[in-house]
Amino acid sequence: MNIKLYRSGLMALLIFLLFSFQAVKAQRGKTHWAADGYQYYRIQGNQVLELDTRDADKKTVLLSKDMLTPVGQQPLTVANFTLSGDGQKVLIFTNTKRVWRYNTRGDYWVYNFAAKTLKQIGKDRPASSLMFAKLSPDGAKAAYVSEHNLFTEDLATGTVKQLTFDGSKKLINGTFDWAYEEEFDCRDGFRWSPDGRAVAYWQIDAGKIRNYFMLNTTDSIYPFVVPVEYPVAGEDPSSCKVGVVDITTGKTNWINVPGDAVQHYIPRMEWTTNSNEIILEQLNRAQNESRIFIGNVSNGTTRLIHEEHDNAWIDGKSRWNGGDPTGWEWINNGKDFIWVSEKDGWRHIYRISREGKETLITKGDYDVISLTLLDEAGGNIYFIASPDNATQKYLYRVKLSGGKAERVTPADEQGTNGYEISPNGKIGLHNFSNIYTPYQSEVVSLPDHKHLSGTVIKLNQDAKNKPEFFKVKTVDGVEMDGWMVKPTNFDPKKKYPVVFYVYSEPAGATVTDSYGSGRNGEYIGNMADDGYIYMSLDNRGTPAPKGAAWRKSIYKNIGIINIQDQAMGAKEILKWPFIDSTRVAVWGWSGGGSCTLNLMFQHPEIYKTGISVAAVGWELTYDNIYQERYMGVPTDEAGREVFIKGSPITYAKNLRGNLLYVHGTGDDNVHYKNAEMLINELVKYNRQFQLMSYPNRTHGIFKGSGTTKHLQTLYTQYLKDHCPPGGR
Repeated sequence: MNIKLYRSGLMALLIFLLFSFQAVKAQRGKTHWAADGYQYYRIQGNQVLELDTRDADKKTVLLSKDMLTPVGQQPLTVANFTLSGDGQKVLIFTNTKRVWRYNTRGDYWVYNFAAKTLKQIGKDRPASSLMFAKLSPDGAKAAYVSEHNLFTEDLATGTVKQLTFDGSKKLINGTFDWAYEEEFDCRDGFRWSPDGRAVAYWQIDAGKIRNYFMLNTTDSIYPFVVPVEYPVAGEDPSSCKVGVVDITTGKTNWINVPGDAVQHYIPRMEWTTNSNEIILEQLNRAQNESRIFIGNVSNGTTRLIHEEHDNAWIDGKSRWNGGDPTGWEWINNGKDFIWVSEKDGWRHIYRISREGKETLITKGDYDVISLTLLDEAGGNIYFIASPDNATQKYLYRVKLSGGKAERVTPADEQGTNGYEISPNGKIGLHNFSNIYTPYQSEVVSLPDHKHLSGTVIKLNQDAKNKPEFFKVKTVDGVEMDGWMVKPTNFDPKKKYPVVFYVYSEPAGATVTDSYGSGRNGEYIGNMADDGYIYMSLDNRGTPAPKGAAWRKSIYKNIGIINIQDQAMGAKEILKWPFIDSTRVAVWGWSGGGSCTLNLMFQHPEIYKTGISVAAVGWELTYDNIYQERYMGVPTDEAGREVFIKGSPITYAKNLRGNLLYVHGTGDDNVHYKNAEMLINELVKYNRQFQLMSYPNRTHGIFKGSGTTKHLQTLYTQYLKDHCPPGGR
């Protein structure tokens, strides 16, 4: 599931803000750096400015409002922009519309600095229908997707050429279906060749994918159905293939990727440094076999250059690239590339040649969390890691030749550190927070990490009632990280109610040393002031940098091992003298909602009150890419059994405590079917509970007037009624 939004472990306080931020980020992309690596471009006040990292006061207008104003119209609202290679043209994305999660379709305009003209491309296509427009390497043309077909347009003449003609809602050229987008972060589905003479693209055939029909009963007098192509676990995925179309002839040559096109995925594809070659990664349907092929465009043949197998699953690039699967990290003039693998038990960086020779670059018992910059000119790779504390993040660098990694982030900036590094490797846009310090940002020089401009990073030492980190070891010998926020004016002689916040699945961690952890955005008021202990634990299977064994122990065990760890951790915590074991609540959203249900049903002796939002109640209803990755492909009864064993509905008859269940009827991610299956099971066994269905709301349950406030009020009152606050 999409780890930036709902199945992540981020605090509920940030759900709406995070959605908005990610939507903007998806439009604007990464920082746009100038060629020298010292200047960069930002949208400010609906203008595009050039900023200088060496002089915070220096701001140059690249695109003014006047330049962004078409004749007789209002100024364009810039959502994103890209510069041509020679810097003479700017491609502007505006009038955006959402496709599932992000605003990835809209209108595009090109500003020509030499001619001082602003022209719309694709103007004869339907409004806001263009997707992923890109300038050709020479800046003379643009390519884009509209209504599932590919087009090119000559910027000088305005001549449009349609490259594919078979696109439809089910046969998708140049972009992806729901499942690829949601689970592989694949959205932009085409690439210009280095010489600008061809475009390589994905074609997804979802013709055999059954639609899930959601019922909209609120937006018209008569209800209508909303179909979503949605392959559930056990159902075949969409067929996928890669073609290369010559922009002069319009002819597509298909790349002959071995195997059944339905029973594999292609989550990555790029050009090599050669305009007659592409490189791609193929995952088998179970996602535990990865193969890398180089494809010859002229004859469509492929050559296997690398393969890897895992007893559990293999993560895609989006997992170690901030959710972005695009790009291929070539070095040595295209003879080698950088790869990330967990094959030795830790997530490490490797160098792989075009002949398949493999060299380990990072060495040691620690995980590379994410790759930040490949600085070949400087001979270094910058990456994020935290060998000594799994709740934190720091910048490291290592020589391309391999060896011991060097920490770059100063020792006194303990918490979560993120970086965007200039292409020359000399400047870093550094952001920092920890669990009690709000986000701050600065510009630093690298590798010395000298402050250049922006806020001077300073920990909020004056923060009141700081969340506390702790470790708890269970009877099974599992040691988990946790945080807790104690009541204001805490009295250790009293006993307090405890509220556990859970997620627990592979898509996200909740125990991070970052601002927002320890806060509950669904609670109206202040939990600490009201007398609650609020806490969270990260069990085995969460994506903490603790090694592959920690993360992959949950394979075929979602709903089992994570529930065992959470419950056994809670049992240890209930031994603490200031915890009231009669007032124990648990809550979570999406995967956390599933965990909440399982804890309430499997361990009713521990958890007395639960609030579950948008939960997967029956694992066989969820999409195949996510669920089969972590639970295997349910092709027979034995394969289905692990899904059933981990599903909350299997244990619903055991409910003894107080349960509030919340779901949006328009949830295209975790369908409302899960709620109704759960309701049926609870009714069957006469288990009383409270239900709140939000009509036509999606997975985030924030659309519609008053929705957020209503859910917060419901949540707060239910918690207070059934798990009363205050020390006793």
